Order: sequence, then structure tokens, then C-alpha cells
Amino acid sequence: MRLIAIVPPLLACGTPCLAQTAPAAPAAAPVQAAKEFRDRVNQLPDLLQGKGDYDAAFSDAFRAQVPKATFDTVRQQIAASAGPYSDLQHLDAKTPWSGTITVEYRDALVSMAISVDPAGDHRITGLLVQGVTAREATLDAVEAALKGLPGRTGYALAKLGDGKPQLLRQHNADQAFAIGSEFKLVILAELIRATSAGERSWDDMVTLDGSELPGGGYTAKPAGTKVSLRELATQMISISDNSATDILLKTLGRTKVEAMLPVVGIADPARNRPFLGTGEVFKLKTIPALRDRYIAANEAERRALLAGEVAATPLSKVDVGLFSAGKPLSIDTLEWFETPADLVRVMDWIRRNTEGPKGKDARAVLSKNPGIPPLAASKWSYVGYKGGSEPGVIAMTLLLQGKDGGWTVLSASWNDPAQEVEQGRFAGLVGKAAELAAPPQ
Repeated sequence: MRLIAIVPPLLACGTPCLAQTAPAAPAAAPVQAAKEFRDRVNQLPDLLQGKGDYDAAFSDAFRAQVPKATFDTVRQQIAASAGPYSDLQHLDAKTPWSGTITVEYRDALVSMAISVDPAGDHRITGLLVQGVTAREATLDAVEAALKGLPGRTGYALAKLGDGKPQLLRQHNADQAFAIGSEFKLVILAELIRATSAGERSWDDMVTLDGSELPGGGYTAKPAGTKVSLRELATQMISISDNSATDILLKTLGRTKVEAMLPVVGIADPARNRPFLGTGEVFKLKTIPALRDRYIAANEAERRALLAGEVAATPLSKVDVGLFSAGKPLSIDTLEWFETPADLVRVMDWIRRNTEGPKGKDARAVLSKNPGIPPLAASKWSYVGYKGGSEPGVIAMTLLLQGKDGGWTVLSASWNDPAQEVEQGRFAGLVGKAAELAAPPQ
């Protein structure tokens, strides 16, 4: 890959051994990194600190996709969430010309995949951030760090079984937080219910009617395009595609999705009614006249406003610059709201209702993007994930099956109505918590 970016990896977690009685394979000889590859790796500290010769270090193709200004923006984002650069800790060569490096910052360890051209002047052809892991060494330290973040935080670590989830650790677990795109789990739950009941099939096709959609992979698709429910759900969960989300919400029906709120364990379903689509939220958050009237209205009045003036307002009226500016927008009053304990129950409902062969489709959708670094994901046999974020909001929830067969849910949220949150720092803490919470192997 020729892109450096702070995104969760889209790799599946490691799988357990197929048979304990199989003879051990002979250890492979360690790969030796080429000297020229090591030399390029040793130039990264300067580049990651804004020094060095960017043009000389990176290939023409890489620089065409990632101009220096973009590289500098990402570099600064890493430093903002992980602290100042400290050390280049480790190189694990996969081939003589590629491998994984661990970069040490004050507050986190950052894993990066790197590749170098074996020909010519051996410039860097690929650099990809694979994960950010907090430096905290214990769950107590992770919890203390989460509690110390500005604004409000909440989390819950729960063991799942035959009865109700058993909370093992928690902080503000029953406080409601703005959760961003985690609301999409409720839409997934309705799809699971409908397919299990035989009302729908994962391979059912939806025909796009040309209606205006928020940003995503289906925004520019022409009317008449056909797409399966499976594809829409996969895009909605794995990359949080907003266009796929709004198509699914319309297809499944707002009232049926709302009916799932108490079923999956949301303690205060009324707060999320009407159940908003992403395009509706974008309009309401950025158009003051609509926002103020909606917040002041009761549920019936809100439904009328959505069906009337909000539906008639084109998405071109949305000021997307308000989101890119990084200032929180009405996150206390105009959002999707759930508690960490709610999200534990949602994931538990999904687990219970995807057992056996009929559940493989839903579990595949939920696990396509594990949301945590490869090291943390490798501690578990299954990782299902959904997160959400916007200025002032980040939330992450993980459904985890240990290699001992037991199930765990980890859910954490952070809201700050006064300022943007440090998403990388939060993700690093959640990833570390998932790593530390894994059962002994």
C-alpha cells in the first residue's frame, strides 16, 4: 500500500491452531533485511520529526499519492495523540525489502508497515500506520488514563454468558454519551432479526431509486443500481459508509429499527426516537434554523419536521466545513445517545442471535474491521467491532471471543463539547485494554 494514514487495520485477526496433535513445523530462518533497507528505515526518525529530505526518501509514486503537506498533517496528528517522538524501537523484516517497524512515542507505540524499492536509489514505496498502542502496562493504568481525559468518559468491560452481562470493570457505565456511528449497530441488529425470521435474505437486492444520499460509495450511483443487503451492511459496519447506512435504514424501515432499541437493551429508547439517518443529522447540525426547531420539538413534531422540511432540504445546503473545522456541533443535544452498558447489551444481543450457521453472515460483517492493532486482535479468536467519531466524540465497542471460548465486551466513550478529542490517544487506550483483557493463553 502506498498510503500513510491513521486508520484501524482492515486485517482479520489471527486464527487458532487447527490441531494440537500436528507436529511442530521447523522454525523458519529469520529474514535478513537488506543493508539499504535498514539505511532507509534509519532515516525515518528525522522524517517523522519534520526533518530530512522528503523528496529524496520517498518514491515518485508515493509522493504523487501522499504530497509532503499530507504527510506532515498525518505526522502531526500522530504526535498530537501519541506525544513527542522518542525512539525507533524495532524492525521486523518480512522480506529483505519490507517489514514492520515499531516507533516509540512518549505516550504510545506506533506500528508501521514499510517497503522500499529494491532497485535504483532504494526509496520508500509504502508506509502504512497499522495501529497505535498505549504505553500503559495494566488495566488499572488504562482506566486511570481514560478517567483523566478532558470532558466526560465512560467504559465497561463485561463477561458474557447465559445470563445478563457481568460487569468486570466500569466507569460511568450508565451515563449516556454521544456515540457517533455506533448507532449503526442497531440497524445491523434489525437486519439480523429480519434475516433470522425469514423476512429477508442477506442476498436480497436493493434497487437504488436515485434519492439524494450523504457521502459514501453509493452517493454517485445511478438510479436502478442494484446492491445486496450483505454488501450494504458490510460497508456500513466495516468502513462506516454513510450512504450505505441511509439506504439500509430506508429499506428496513425507521419504525422497525426503532422497535429494536428496547429489544437489544437500550435503557432509554425514547432519547433515540425518531431514529435519525446520517443525512438528516448532517442537515440538522449545520443548518441553525432546522437545528433549533428540532431540538425544541416533541417526538411527533420532530417526525413531522423530518418528513417535511428536513427531507425537502438538499444535502448541498450542509456546511461540511463545520465538521472539518474540528469544533463539536451540538453533541449534547443532537446525536445518537447510548451508555457503555447499553452497548454491552447490544453486542450481547448480537452474539446470542448469531450463534450457529445462520449467524455467520452477521459475524463476518462485524469482524471485517477489527478496529484494534494486530497485536491486540491476535490475543482473541474473534473480534467484532464498531466505532464512531465526530468532533468532540469518539466511541469504540468490541465483541471479543477468547481462545478459551469465553465472550467479553469492551465499550468506551469520550465526549468533550468544548473541543476536539484526541482520537489516536483514545484508540490506543482501548486497543491496550483489549490486549490486557485477553484470557491467558
